[in-house]
Amino acid sequence: MRRLVAETTLQPRQLVLPMFVADGLDEPREISSMPGVYQHSMDSLRKAAVEAVAAGVGGLMLFGVPRAEDKDADGSQASDPDGILNRGLRALVQEVGGSTVVMADTCLDEFTSHGHCGVLNDAGAVDNDATLRRYVDMAVAQAETGADLLGTSGMMDGQVGAIRAGLDAAGYTDTGILAYAAKYASAFYGPFREAVASSLEGDRRSYQQDPANRREAIRELELDLAEGADIVMVKPAMSYLDILREVADRSTVPVAAYQISGEYAMITAAAQNGWIDRRGAILESLMGIRRAGADMVLTYWATEASHWLS
Repeated sequence: MRRLVAETTLQPRQLVLPMFVADGLDEPREISSMPGVYQHSMDSLRKAAVEAVAAGVGGLMLFGVPRAEDKDADGSQASDPDGILNRGLRALVQEVGGSTVVMADTCLDEFTSHGHCGVLNDAGAVDNDATLRRYVDMAVAQAETGADLLGTSGMMDGQVGAIRAGLDAAGYTDTGILAYAAKYASAFYGPFREAVASSLEGDRRSYQQDPANRREAIRELELDLAEGADIVMVKPAMSYLDILREVADRSTVPVAAYQISGEYAMITAAAQNGWIDRRGAILESLMGIRRAGADMVLTYWATEASHWLS
């Protein structure tokens, strides 16, 4: 009876698995602040992708982790066809392309020596327009790997329009854009910065959204839609369910939400201490994000939850 009258569904196809591929690894390396999540070698990346697809996940979102010595002020490795992220994307496309949606993180933060999502000017502030040019270079390189969706996570003004124009000019009219429409400057990103070996100096409050603001998220949504976003996303998910609901109510395209590293770490830590039921908390948290309006959820539990749901 409960199944018959349930108002919200949670299915493997609605889950997307974020993955990390690190340069120079011979075997996967566990991320200490995210137990159960790994920086992958190229071989373990392929194996984990095959397992995720077999479980029925809807997509894979890949982040690259370069060697420290390969980072520079412009994040040049981000657009290098032989850079770690683009090599990882090609591996995923070769291994599971056509069986799931391969997504790429289109942002410079993992590749810059200063850890910011864009190019800095002489005053040390992010140069929005110079960054857009780098994003276009990065997007075209990712499209060349065969990636299906590009995740514009940098929160620069005009990034969706610039990338769309750049992809179209290069002939990649079928490559989609997953726009991070509402990405907040959150305290819950901490474990992710370990996951990508971030070199961040300072913070990103000048270009990510203020947690106090709600109307701003809708303005960002409308701009991204006007610029050609194919999917829009709210990040983080669990602390911003009200924003997610408003975005879902107004969006004319599918809506995603990212259950981020800090949210993963909190549930994991509480479960390890025996304070909550792990499986129940994971599934309830995912259902809550779906109930708030997400058509798809990026979660580090995508494969495991898909096994349960299947």
